Amino acid sequence: MDISNLQVIKASGEKAKFSIDRVAESLRRSGANDDLINSTLEKLKSELYDGITTKEIYNRAFSLLKEGNKTSASKYKLKTAIYELGPTGFPFEKFIAALLSHSGYKTETGKIYQGKCVTHEIDVEAKSDTKLILIECKFHNAGRNSDVKIPLYIDSRFRDIKNFRNNGKNKLDFEEGWVVTNTRFTADAIRYGKCSNLKLLSWDYPKGESIKDRIDKLGLYPITVSTLLSEREKNFLLSRDVVLCQELINDTFYLDHLGIHNPRKKRILKEMEELCKH
Repeated sequence: MDISNLQVIKASGEKAKFSIDRVAESLRRSGANDDLINSTLEKLKSELYDGITTKEIYNRAFSLLKEGNKTSASKYKLKTAIYELGPTGFPFEKFIAALLSHSGYKTETGKIYQGKCVTHEIDVEAKSDTKLILIECKFHNAGRNSDVKIPLYIDSRFRDIKNFRNNGKNKLDFEEGWVVTNTRFTADAIRYGKCSNLKLLSWDYPKGESIKDRIDKLGLYPITVSTLLSEREKNFLLSRDVVLCQELINDTFYLDHLGIHNPRKKRILKEMEELCKH
């Protein structure tokens, strides 16, 4: 069929023009080779229709990719895997803390800070020898972005903490305040972040340092990308604060605790090791 004018339905309900190039690029980012990309796209084209949802396109592309290369399929489902860290949002906070921990920071989650007016529970604290970063995480379901109200509200909390002084004894100051979301920021939210010196981090922002860029650079994939672990097994691991594939490689006894037999255990660990290569 002619796909040049094909309209797709996004998660937000909006219509958009279909782009085969965007699908090809997402397949390329998963590490798939040209032959696998081309064969996947040819099969996918034959199944497209006007008004198809982006979720349906993703599901079909994922299934086709899984048939050809399971590791690429795992990387391809990264965005969905981040959603699977929900719904409480706490595993997402642990995941962001892990990303920063592997970038040279000492991290803590759920720390209480005294402000000038009230106390605040901060999602993630990240420290280096020279810098202190306070981070608030906003976890959303697909189709919902973080608008300007979120950085406005969080910026006011950070300002309250900055303004707290107690005879120098509990002087609290920090280099950066961050707002992190698993989805995207609106244009107004990004403008406010730039104007107020508030660092914003989302799935695809800022370019080159976004969540997906950091994951690819560090090889720090969440366990939810696995194509071999069941939903029950993933939930069990997340409940034990095992968020990263790397953590599961280091703590294989969790697989024993789940009663996973040795041949399947070897396949799972091989999948984890392949994902962690970068």
